[in-house]
Amino acid sequence: MDLISGEIIGIDKPLEWTSFDAVKRLRGAIQRRLHVKKFKVGHAGTLDPLATGVLIVCTGRSTKEIERLQSGSKEYIADIRLGATTPSFDLETDIDAEYPWQHITFDKIEAILPRFLGKVMQVPPVFSAVKIDGKRAYNYARKGKDVELKAKPLEISELEILSYEAPVLRLRIVCSKGTYIRALARDIGEALDSGAHLIGLRRTRVGDMTIDRCLTIEEAMEKINNDPLEFPEDYKINQDK
Repeated sequence: MDLISGEIIGIDKPLEWTSFDAVKRLRGAIQRRLHVKKFKVGHAGTLDPLATGVLIVCTGRSTKEIERLQSGSKEYIADIRLGATTPSFDLETDIDAEYPWQHITFDKIEAILPRFLGKVMQVPPVFSAVKIDGKRAYNYARKGKDVELKAKPLEISELEILSYEAPVLRLRIVCSKGTYIRALARDIGEALDSGAHLIGLRRTRVGDMTIDRCLTIEEAMEKINNDPLEFPEDYKINQDK
C-alpha cells in the first residue's frame, strides 16, 4: 500500500459507527504502521451512525481528492416506515405521532414518486449537521429548541420501489450530494397523506465506488497492518511535515 502518496479505500461502515469513528480507527493503524504521530486521513461524505455502507476514506496526498469524490452521485437502499413520524425522521428518536396508512397502496406510492425526481428543493432535518449561527442544527434540536432551516437545491435522478410490505416501503434512490434520505422519507409520508420515518439505510454507491468493492473495518486494518508498503521518493524529506 502506498499510504503516503495516497490510497482511496472503500469502507463498508458498520451500524452505529460515526464516519469519524471509522477514520479514527484507520488513522491510528496507519500511524502505528508508519511510526508517525500525525497522518492525514479523511472521508468523502458523511454517513449517519444509523446507516451502513459505502464510506470512502482517503489517506496521505489523496485527501486532496475528497472534494471531487464526495461530489459524485450516491445510491441508497432505504426502508421507510409509513404511518408514523419521529422528530429526527429516523430511529434516533422515538415515535411522536401516528397516522393512518391503510389507504396507501403500491399504485398510490408509484403515483407520487415522480414529484420527487429531478431538481428539487428539500428542507434538511433539524437533527442534522447543517450549521445555524455557527452551530450544528442537531445541537439545538437535542435541547428542544425550535430552529428554521431553509430549503436547499438537490437532484434525485432515480427512485425505484423495491418492495412494499405495508407499512414498510423499500426504495432504491440515486441522488446528488447533500440529499437527506430522512427528509425524503418525511416528504413521501406527507405526499401520501400520512407520516413516515426512516428505519433502515444502506449506501450502496458513491461515485464509482460500489459496495461490492468495499472492505470491512477489519479487512482494511488487516491490509494496513500487513500489506507491503510503498514510499514516494521524497518521503524521508517530507515525513515530519
